[in-house]
Amino acid sequence: MPIQLIGFLLVAPALAVVLLLFIVPLVSSVTGAFDVGGAFGFGNFTKALDLYSGDILFTLVIVLLSSALIGLFSVMIGGYLTLGTNARAVAILRWIYRWPLFIPFIVVGQILRTFLAKNGLMNNIFIELGLMTPAAAMSFLDWRGIVVAFVWKQTPFVTLLLAGAMASIDQSTIEAARNLGAKRVRILIEIVLPQVRQTLLVGLILSFVTMMSVLSVPLMINAQSPTMITANMAFRINAHGDYGVANALGLISLLMTSVAAIVYLRQTMREHSQ
Repeated sequence: MPIQLIGFLLVAPALAVVLLLFIVPLVSSVTGAFDVGGAFGFGNFTKALDLYSGDILFTLVIVLLSSALIGLFSVMIGGYLTLGTNARAVAILRWIYRWPLFIPFIVVGQILRTFLAKNGLMNNIFIELGLMTPAAAMSFLDWRGIVVAFVWKQTPFVTLLLAGAMASIDQSTIEAARNLGAKRVRILIEIVLPQVRQTLLVGLILSFVTMMSVLSVPLMINAQSPTMITANMAFRINAHGDYGVANALGLISLLMTSVAAIVYLRQTMREHSQ
């Protein structure tokens, strides 16, 4: 049997899985977005933009804000894990920051729904400590709750990538900066971050794509309008059986994530060409 045929047979199961579970649904969704009463047209996109243009903008703002906060907190945590001088604090932080990695998004939504509600755990703690009166308690089950959920869930993922990249940096450059009197913040910003920015970019893009696809969090935390595209897609299918508009919304979200992928690819190609 030819070696080429043996190689094809070895990869055939993986190719079949990719084809049936990814390529076929993607092609079906794209073609369905342009299917208007059995004919090709842009009616689904027109209807989607008329009904959900505000939600599309809301989704983009929420995901971009969450990505920025994830990047900030990841840099802070990874920086302390790399540059921190208190061994016990570093060990505790290294042990505790990863916990949200193992919690599904649907559980995150339920946890924060209980925690951020007007009569939830956060407000009750503040009231018991005398920091807030019961009349001043307010609910965070809106866009703020979605941002908190995304940041809390995705920060450990990006931090794990970033801390690993920071740990692989030549420590002599960091020690040289310390010997010259540079503070930890300056070392982090001017020496460490430039060397790990590619890893940070990868982590943020992967988080961006993940957050764009989450359904449980907006449904459980922010039931009112505006909401995220994923909730709109579920509503169009479950309430109206309107797969055309749902597919159009899915294609719009795919284009939004494609922009992030293009930015990453251009940055990678630019660095490799230098």
